[in-house]
Amino acid sequence: MTLARTWSVGLAGVQGAMVEVEVDMAAGLPGVVLVGLPDAVVRQSVDRVRAAVANAGGEFPKRRLTIGLSPASMPKQGSGFDLALAAGVLAAAGTVPAAAVDRLVLLGELGLDGSVRAIRGVLPAVLAAARAGHRHVVVPAANAAEAALVERIEVLPVGTLSDLVEHLSGRRRLTRHVRGPLPEPAPPPDLGDVVGQAAGRRALEVAAAGGHHLFMTGPPGAGKTMLAERLPGLLPPLGDEAALEVTAIHSIAGTLPAGAPLVTLPTFEAPHHSATMAALIGGGSGQIRPGALCRAHRGVLFLDEAPEFPRAVLDTLRQPLERGSVTIQRAAGSATFPCRALLVLAANPCSCASAAGDTACICSPLERRRYQSRLSGPLLDRIDLRVTLPPVTRAAWLDGLDDPEPTAVVAERVATARRAAAARLAGTGLSTNSQVPGRMLRERFAVPRASLGLVERALERGALSVRGFDRVLRVAWTLSDLAGRTVPGSDEVAEALGMRLQRVAA
Repeated sequence: MTLARTWSVGLAGVQGAMVEVEVDMAAGLPGVVLVGLPDAVVRQSVDRVRAAVANAGGEFPKRRLTIGLSPASMPKQGSGFDLALAAGVLAAAGTVPAAAVDRLVLLGELGLDGSVRAIRGVLPAVLAAARAGHRHVVVPAANAAEAALVERIEVLPVGTLSDLVEHLSGRRRLTRHVRGPLPEPAPPPDLGDVVGQAAGRRALEVAAAGGHHLFMTGPPGAGKTMLAERLPGLLPPLGDEAALEVTAIHSIAGTLPAGAPLVTLPTFEAPHHSATMAALIGGGSGQIRPGALCRAHRGVLFLDEAPEFPRAVLDTLRQPLERGSVTIQRAAGSATFPCRALLVLAANPCSCASAAGDTACICSPLERRRYQSRLSGPLLDRIDLRVTLPPVTRAAWLDGLDDPEPTAVVAERVATARRAAAARLAGTGLSTNSQVPGRMLRERFAVPRASLGLVERALERGALSVRGFDRVLRVAWTLSDLAGRTVPGSDEVAEALGMRLQRVAA
């Protein structure tokens, strides 16, 4: 009886968990038994390994093999275990030394010809291996740049199963991948392209400075989509920890851009209004994958034509927006993904969507109310900023004399405001005004009572909920930071209330 052991990594959400792969070869009728809660893809890996070994010039052992994936209670999903299974089988058969694979972590999918193919989730898998104390990891050559983002571990890229056998046998060693300079990301669209729309530009700046959700309404051509696409450029670049976190999500989702192993700028997700609940939040029948909301973590989620989304789908955003994370439950397990995204909704005032605005609208008041009611009150109550964009006039489009401010100028003001907020919130674990709990707003960061007259009257007459009251205060603090003030005054509170109470339709 021969026993060999090697390692791979399973994924649950954005977290990796070490999986010990044990292969026991014993006398008896030839066959393979795979245990440890493998899904259908993992069970099929036995056939891929058998064909890959044969086509790579080796021989699959004609003995009774028992392959155990430990911990046995954790579901194993995906094709990333192929390479570890192949190495374990070859070590048990004596083709390669068992000691060579004992502490080695192997990730990759095998083609039937013995080629090693790229897989999803390499970054969180290598991070888990490094935390567990492993020092060497073998990954597909196409994933080497992504894996090399992790420090304190040696990344060995491999192209074929034959190359791995040569390495493990000591005949030709794999070359360690050396992390090179990261490519410069493409610059985002510039805010200077947007003509007019002073109210929209102001709302965009406030949203970026405080991390506030934004709802824009206006006729077609008013610039709603253009403004939303330029919001990521106003957000500060991602720090090292945040960049790894966002990159891990996109690695699992399979949306990591080719040639750009590290996401360093805030992302922009704009799903179509036909998106399902699983596409927006996350899910899947097999391995749970992050949806558009999770892929927009630390970036922008833009829902254009928001009333056209199914109402039930939109309402699933409510809890994740509050918590900053989403947990997806399945019978085989659960996965938690961070989703602290900045939500931007855009809508036409009514279903006829006349480019001339209300003057050419043919909808009845009942039709307009029915169209607007597709967005539920609880969802809108979580939107801090609401702005109505008028049609762009001929004077603004053709005769405008003043050049609009570019992204770089506005982004500098946003960065200054964020630094002021971070200094004020130091020691709280918070970074933006939109994250401050209501109790902390009223006790630790109280706005002078003399400045709250308008917002208190709005609360008394029912125009604001208690949640809305707190959100007005958060926006007032952001306006104060943009103005360079140490505490909001009545002007900031009034502007914040105006942004909150602005009607969806003109």
